Amino acid sequence: MKITDLKLIHAKHYLFVHIYTDAGIVGLGEAGNWAFLSATAAAIEKFRPWLIGRDPFRIEDIGQNLYRAQYFRGSVIMSALSAIDIALWDIKGKALGVPVYELLGGKTRDRVRVYASVMEKQEDPDALCAGYRALQKQGFTAAKVFVNGPIHSSGRSDEFGTGRLTDEVEKVRRIRQAVGDRFDLILEAHRGMTLPDAVAFGRAVEPYHPLVLEDPVPPDNIDTMAQVAARVGVPIATGERFANLREFAMLLDRHGAQFVRPDVCAVGGITTAKKICALAEAHDVQVIPHNPLGPVSTAACLQLCASIPNLGIQELPGFCLNGSEDAMVKQPLAFADGFMAIPEAPGIGVELADNVTELYPPKDRSSNEAPRALDGAVKDW
Repeated sequence: MKITDLKLIHAKHYLFVHIYTDAGIVGLGEAGNWAFLSATAAAIEKFRPWLIGRDPFRIEDIGQNLYRAQYFRGSVIMSALSAIDIALWDIKGKALGVPVYELLGGKTRDRVRVYASVMEKQEDPDALCAGYRALQKQGFTAAKVFVNGPIHSSGRSDEFGTGRLTDEVEKVRRIRQAVGDRFDLILEAHRGMTLPDAVAFGRAVEPYHPLVLEDPVPPDNIDTMAQVAARVGVPIATGERFANLREFAMLLDRHGAQFVRPDVCAVGGITTAKKICALAEAHDVQVIPHNPLGPVSTAACLQLCASIPNLGIQELPGFCLNGSEDAMVKQPLAFADGFMAIPEAPGIGVELADNVTELYPPKDRSSNEAPRALDGAVKDW
């Protein structure tokens, strides 16, 4: 079997790729660098001439070649490689008539626990708590909580220091009171705290038993993240912005997190994500795969989650809650009682709808405008 062609599909704020073969099998993948999809699409197109005629079963060899052939790497290249890698696994699973998880060692679980990755911030306390109780009624047993400051600069001093921390701790207290103790909270700081603020906040929310504190500080300095992890009692989760296996190795060697967050559409696909999970296992660290994308990303994550022993929980993006993206694929992924079913169809388990672009017209999700603080200074996004 040989690769004969590839085609890019832009839908909503996602970039998908179809890889075609002379056996009539078509593989489906998704790119993760959502802020630079045009650049990622160009990188995939640049790889096209080399891919044509290759054996799609040689996934590791193809990935190594495309990675090592590049002088410059980074997130654009790695997202392009990720989309290709996922599509190649999809081809291999379809050709052999098995779900991808069977090729990764088989199932380690029968279903995958997920948390609702709420994408909208809400400042009204009553509405905030009502939203989390609604998620409970839908069957979720865990959800994300944004704790990275007010939505907009409001002229209030609560954007800084003690005021801000007090407000965020109170938010967590209210939500915990609303949902009770049988519901996990993933506190999303979104890289918006300094080292001292992250330590102070992490200690202050310990009584409310959050599952994790996610990205309390920017990921650029692994040693800073390790300091937070060593000084607070809430487990730290990070890694969603990493685009390299070795970044995770350095993080784990420095004990910088108790949970790692590889993005299967950004780190090099299923191939690299599986290696990251093995690294984490060797360090007694669990995995919470990052998943801010579409149903192809979710399906690929579920194949990974099905096959690893050290899964913590899987992110389910807010974009797809309440079935808003079900029409994007021919057979929607199934959620029930806080869990996602593991797709059993050959390959990654989903196929794009034939009219996906018409149903979900392409749009740009990126922005060149950084948020600013009350004093006018640029803040990390």
